[in-house]
Amino acid sequence: MSLSRNVGVLQGLGYRGGTPMWSWLLHRISGLGILIFVGTHVLMSYSMDVESSGSDLAVSINTIYQSWPFQLFIYFCILFHAINGLRIIILDLWPKMLQYQREMTWLEWLIFLPIYGFAVFITIRNALAGG
Repeated sequence: MSLSRNVGVLQGLGYRGGTPMWSWLLHRISGLGILIFVGTHVLMSYSMDVESSGSDLAVSINTIYQSWPFQLFIYFCILFHAINGLRIIILDLWPKMLQYQREMTWLEWLIFLPIYGFAVFITIRNALAGG
């Protein structure tokens, strides 16, 4: 038995998941960003340790690490991943809270945005000051 649907390709690709789905997607992206950062950080540290002066690759990666756009990306990944992870833990420990998942997602953003905004402000201020 097959299901018949009159849905076009563009309609089928349309996103209808809402805010919890965006949080799910950003949680995966931020986790991947953290994994890539830690992995390259370990490789860079190893590369710097092998050659006392540091290889060109390690120096260029370190330059990327010290750039303020990259720092803002890492701040976003770590902070969002942590706060969203706490939301997920709360939902796992108290399943009755699942009915308030959208509200909890909005609360997550209400907590995340001021903290991240402060980090952005400090980082850009220091970058403009040359620090």
